[in-house]
Amino acid sequence: MGKNQSMESKKCFCDTGLLFENCCGLYLNDNQKAPSALTLMRSRYSAYAIHNADYLMETTYISERKYYSKSEILRWAVSNKWQKLEILSFSENTVEFKAYFLDSDNKPQTHYEFSTFKFENDAWYYLDGKFE
Repeated sequence: MGKNQSMESKKCFCDTGLLFENCCGLYLNDNQKAPSALTLMRSRYSAYAIHNADYLMETTYISERKYYSKSEILRWAVSNKWQKLEILSFSENTVEFKAYFLDSDNKPQTHYEFSTFKFENDAWYYLDGKFE
């Protein structure tokens, strides 16, 4: 918790320009539910940046969780330095984005994804993504 508390006065990782505590911190720290697919996607990016694999698993649609490993998610999150999130487009249940990061060799990388989300039981979940 100490690490998250120190981030409260910093800008959010998802590039909204808001403070973390007033943006993704609401979902990652305060257990509020993301009100839209776009907000969930932004909070999931921030979860990678702060290495919160539990949140990433919890916000993945239940039938899809078997395809993910919490330890692998954490390994990938920790091995990269997250630089910037760029939203390319979004609709009610999709988000197209690029995530910029430095890999373990400190080389710039870009992750492109067109993600699909599902709203069920009053919550949004990550369903799947198409990558380039």
